[in-house]
Amino acid sequence: MGLQWCVSGTTLQTLKLASIPSLSPSRFAPPKTLTLDFFFLSRHARVRRPPFQVLARALSAPAMAFQTATPPEEKVAKPQWKAAIDFKWIRENKEAVAANIKNRNSIANLEAVLQLYDQMSNLQKEVERLRGERNVVANKMKGKLDPSERQRLIEEGKNLKEGLVTLEDDLLKLTDELQQEAQCIPNMTHPDVPIGGEDSSVIRKMVGNPPQFSFPVKDHLQLGKELDLFDFDAAAEVSGSKFYYLKNEAVMLEMALINWTLSEVMKKGFTPLTTPEIVRSSVVEKCGFQPRGANTQVYSIEDSDQCLIGTAEIPVGGIHMDSILSESLLPLKYAAFSHCFRTEAGAAGSATRGLYRVHQFSKVEMFIFCRPEESASYHEELIKIEEDLFASLGLHYKTLDMATGDLGAPASRKFDVEAWMPGLERFGEISSASNCTDYQSRRLGIRYRPSEPSSAIPKKGKGSLAPPKFVHTLNATACAVPRMIVCLLENNQQEDGSVIIPEPLRPFMGGLGSIAPKSG
Repeated sequence: MGLQWCVSGTTLQTLKLASIPSLSPSRFAPPKTLTLDFFFLSRHARVRRPPFQVLARALSAPAMAFQTATPPEEKVAKPQWKAAIDFKWIRENKEAVAANIKNRNSIANLEAVLQLYDQMSNLQKEVERLRGERNVVANKMKGKLDPSERQRLIEEGKNLKEGLVTLEDDLLKLTDELQQEAQCIPNMTHPDVPIGGEDSSVIRKMVGNPPQFSFPVKDHLQLGKELDLFDFDAAAEVSGSKFYYLKNEAVMLEMALINWTLSEVMKKGFTPLTTPEIVRSSVVEKCGFQPRGANTQVYSIEDSDQCLIGTAEIPVGGIHMDSILSESLLPLKYAAFSHCFRTEAGAAGSATRGLYRVHQFSKVEMFIFCRPEESASYHEELIKIEEDLFASLGLHYKTLDMATGDLGAPASRKFDVEAWMPGLERFGEISSASNCTDYQSRRLGIRYRPSEPSSAIPKKGKGSLAPPKFVHTLNATACAVPRMIVCLLENNQQEDGSVIIPEPLRPFMGGLGSIAPKSG
């Protein structure tokens, strides 16, 4: 997908994760959320470093609910979901993880993570030692004892219990602090991804040529005004800047793009979905986005734990949350239509005018759950579907293998498609396709059980079932409506002021072949 949100084959060294004790409540009180406006607050008031500025955070497993007793006047802290992070693997691959953090411009603090992990491990050993001593004392009290000996054991057990309560509380706090630090670590990057900023991205493919015009080129804003397709002024009065009304044939064009795109991707085996457009903040986080960070693109709803979605990737990613799927069901392919809402923080300038960068838009998103060894091939399939769609509409576009500095934290690798926009006199991003490997599924708790039984000797009572594995997730934009409208209007404009409708869309527009200026 095309958001700048922070995070395959068999050659990819993915970040391995394993569960840790489900011990800790959140050390943070429920965050104050935003009203639906353009101001942003950090989700956590962190003491040791500034609020996150990288967008995906937390390599997760299923949410672990844990509550401690609180005075009646205090609010109960929101249960903290836990990331199934393999800290041992991170420590053993410290140099590779550190290089990955640097290449991706992440602010993750690896040294702090490793230090906290060592502290947690040592404290956990001490907790286990005291538990063992307490059990020994309890067993001694089962037999007949002299009253003085029994009293001595009671006192010893009481002291052990008090010491254990203190250590367990410290362990909860330390575990949660470790989680908060480790959740900033991005996915491991595919080895073929170019290193550097956006300028280091590599062109994989170039299709078509810029259209040649024998008349002055108009941008989509001028075309929309002359053809009576948009109303930005009224929308600004009603909703604010970067909102819009579509009118007349523009409405038909949006519906045509959606229905045509769905019909095409359904031929490829994708199940159509419409999704909720309000989701829990925890699901947003598990998908790799920070709903209340300093540079968030997410609208959070005041006095709730809910957010508006910026992409259908989020509700589709959560559809199988905390599930173990049968291997026979894989791959699961979804094509989800939704409205999307983005703050577009910091977006300004002539290149963002009109429909190019807006706060609300319609989009069709493809999403795949698959076995790990198949994700690289499905990534190629997704980008080919996108390219075929854009080529059939006659667009001049290029496909880019995006560099490390442009990857969101969940993505191991991302391909972007940029189409030529004559009004802007440049290429503009219209879609992307990301392979997130097991980054999201480990946080969402989505696994599958292999059909083949485990070769290892099964544990008593476990049968011969193979242990479940985490699926890989991939997402790709099939059609982001506003930017597609920009492309179609600007590339298909005619000297008489009309705009030609591409052939594939005409059956979905009642046979309409062009948009002509209104008489009078």
